[in-house]
Amino acid sequence: MKNILIPTDFSENSWNAIAYGLSLFKKSNCTFYLTHISPVLAATGGDTALVIAPDLIEEELLKENLVKLDALLERIDELPFNTNHVFHTSATYGFFVDHIKNEVSNKKIDLIIMGTKGASGLKKLTLGSNTGNVITKVKCAVLAVPENTSYHKPKKIGFPTDYIIDYNLHILSLLKDISVLTNAQLNFLHIESKNETMSSLQTKNKEFLAYYFKDITHNFSTLEGHNLDAAIDKFTKNENIDMLVMVAKNLNFLERILFRPTVEEISYHTNVPFLVLHE
Repeated sequence: MKNILIPTDFSENSWNAIAYGLSLFKKSNCTFYLTHISPVLAATGGDTALVIAPDLIEEELLKENLVKLDALLERIDELPFNTNHVFHTSATYGFFVDHIKNEVSNKKIDLIIMGTKGASGLKKLTLGSNTGNVITKVKCAVLAVPENTSYHKPKKIGFPTDYIIDYNLHILSLLKDISVLTNAQLNFLHIESKNETMSSLQTKNKEFLAYYFKDITHNFSTLEGHNLDAAIDKFTKNENIDMLVMVAKNLNFLERILFRPTVEEISYHTNVPFLVLHE
């Protein structure tokens, strides 16, 4: 049984992430942990910011959010999903990433599902600040679901990779589970520079991926270019990719894709769910 954590701010964006996750795992036994995290409230006096005492906010803020979580469960009950899904809710306040880290550790979370707001997040980055911080600071797989993405069973999962890092079974197990669950084809993409020749390490890692996913339909593609965004966007459109995957260990490669100002002609950021795998 998978343990899945879904933070919610009660927006339609976060509801979309919940609906996507429930649909993706509708044939699986899962425990979903729905949590709302209110930011730490501070009162400023002079040059000093004072955190408001917990007992002053618990009565109103936390109880109000628990009522909203109950309403969220009622909304979920109206959906035709797996009766083997189990739900737990919690409301708290504090620092978002710290709470997520604690939940991952205490609940033995396998996957975090979060909504994104495309280019409308902090500093117009491709992901909202909370999602970006969780991806880079929490050692747990994250599925980022764009706000305008409606669920349809993935038929093709794209995996951009430079084949530099060593993949291990733990990193790839969730991807294999999702591929088997959806019967999706895996499309690996290597973006190379002009006249580039793969090293022995890259060849070894490519061969490992082929062996590990031998029972799953897969293929390997290569595109030439220096602009990662443009290459992945072209790949996503040409191959009709329904989900993109990246390994967080390769942060330089990941950050070049996810944490840069968006360009109008790049569309996959706001259309395609992105699964980030962690060791």
